[in-house]
Amino acid sequence: MSKPELAPEIERFYSQTVDEGDRLRTSADGRLELLRTQELMRRFLPELPARVLDVGGGTGIHAEWLADDGYEVELIDPVARHVEQAAKFCDARLGDARHLTATDGTYDVVQLLGPLYHLPDPADRHAALSEARRVAKPGGLVAAAAINRYSSIFEHVSYAHLHTERMQASISSILRTAVYDGSRGFTLAYFHRAEELAEEMRTVGLRDVAVFGVEGPAWSLLKTAEQQPGPGPTDDLFASVLTAARLAEPYPELLAASSHFLAVGTVPGGES
Repeated sequence: MSKPELAPEIERFYSQTVDEGDRLRTSADGRLELLRTQELMRRFLPELPARVLDVGGGTGIHAEWLADDGYEVELIDPVARHVEQAAKFCDARLGDARHLTATDGTYDVVQLLGPLYHLPDPADRHAALSEARRVAKPGGLVAAAAINRYSSIFEHVSYAHLHTERMQASISSILRTAVYDGSRGFTLAYFHRAEELAEEMRTVGLRDVAVFGVEGPAWSLLKTAEQQPGPGPTDDLFASVLTAARLAEPYPELLAASSHFLAVGTVPGGES
């Protein structure tokens, strides 16, 4: 297929600036995000055998554990570096979340644990979710991750510079527009509200949609502890923050304090 359409700043960010797999394996809040994503997904994953399409699967960080669990995983990503890294864990190839090449009803699970982060145009997000629904089997699972609209407040307090004029202007713009232009630090990104993500899932025809806060309301304490001089967050702090994420799940008013959301929904049909 032709090279996927990708904004140059996103290509540079993931090809030259960061390794997303390393972030999720080594940083305190990244490890929390990975652990919580695993435990949330495992609640909804179907019994084996089952096929998973990991759309925008990055370096294969999620494909690795899914394959270890026994799932047949295929991964697509628009970044060539990611595809090369992910090929160690599964069948991986270049692809665009908005234009999947798979035929209708092919996969038991389709997950988008990254594409919605970088699609500020609503039409692009709709296309990505519609394509996920199309290639999932009737009764299949579609899961999508998003960045919380308010996560930047918590993150930049942990860096102890939110009070500066430059950061206040930048974060105020994100809160107002839901978009970061990628001018410094992070790259072009879109920031969701929980109810917005749920509505986007329902709009493409998914049912039984539920949205979870991945890291919970205390994740920035981990990040703050990691930024300070010294040994970093203790095991007890990590365990407490993880417990807070679990305890917060029944209370939708606490979703706005998480860093990421995970939404799940099912494709109509497939009932026995």
